[in-house]
Amino acid sequence: MEFFLISSLNGLCYGLLLFMLSSGLTLIFSMMGVLNFAHASFYMLGAYIGYSISQLVGFWAALVVAPLLVGVLGAWFERYCLRRVYKFGHLPELLITFGLSYVILELVQLVWGRLTLDFSPPLFLQGPAFTLVNHSISGVSLYWGSVAPELCTSLDAALRVVCSPFPATRGFMMLVAITMLTAIWLLLKRTRVGLVIQAALTHPDAVQTLGHNVPRVFMLVFGAGAALAGLAGVIGGSTFLTEPAMAGTVGSMVFVVVVVGGLGTLSGAFIASLLIGMVQTFAVSLDHSLGSVLASAGLTMAPSWQGSTLSRLTIAQLAPMLPYLLLVLILIFRPRGLLGSRD
Repeated sequence: MEFFLISSLNGLCYGLLLFMLSSGLTLIFSMMGVLNFAHASFYMLGAYIGYSISQLVGFWAALVVAPLLVGVLGAWFERYCLRRVYKFGHLPELLITFGLSYVILELVQLVWGRLTLDFSPPLFLQGPAFTLVNHSISGVSLYWGSVAPELCTSLDAALRVVCSPFPATRGFMMLVAITMLTAIWLLLKRTRVGLVIQAALTHPDAVQTLGHNVPRVFMLVFGAGAALAGLAGVIGGSTFLTEPAMAGTVGSMVFVVVVVGGLGTLSGAFIASLLIGMVQTFAVSLDHSLGSVLASAGLTMAPSWQGSTLSRLTIAQLAPMLPYLLLVLILIFRPRGLLGSRD
């Protein structure tokens, strides 16, 4: 029971981190039609800038200031670089953002080095948010925070006690992601700014005629998307690792989320993020071989494959491939994505 609960929470946490990243990319694409290849690099930049600010004035200031700085850098890039290539089509847009990702990577390594940084969250976030204690007799009990070591041990060999702590940093990440989702939804659906943004997507000429500066709206949307990536970087960098490879680790996964959910739809990105987070988290924790899984399902492998390396592969070893397999299936059977409206 505790395995299912903890794995579900870990999958939800990873899925919400993916959504924090994919929401900015989805916002930019739905508004501007630009698939930003440097989006994961803004995520990395947010983690490194957040680390430097936290060393000076603390984590909470970094959580606010770092995304703002990344958003300003994103808006500046759109205004003075990306805007100059719109007239040449989508390929130059892809190439310039692809080149920006390499520029950011080299700058990060020049300024902060190639080693992993110790980006620690505040002290009260460094312990467990709660601990599940599974006792073979009394069942599962929940304790807030950490528990005494004697609760996790048993002098009787016949009794089984398993303690499963859930880190407070992951709980905080989930809280920030849900708050961000709510704020984006309210902004787009309940404010005048959201109406202007949505109208500029479908009828830019009419919005320009009404007196709104559409290029400035595009710049602000690109900056907001970069700021969301920077916020995810501060949270993800302090929860997991802050290193130069962090952009490459999640970059391809973010594009999988956006395509599976449907290009340009936030609700689709949210559902796809949770789906991929859950699938990958549960798959990583399963040690059953592929052959045994097929046998339990009543299927048999070809005689030439029985006893081969393929039949001995475990689900955990195949876990990194599962999101990309889902991507292939989506592209074959539903090219517009789960909730997308364009084929």
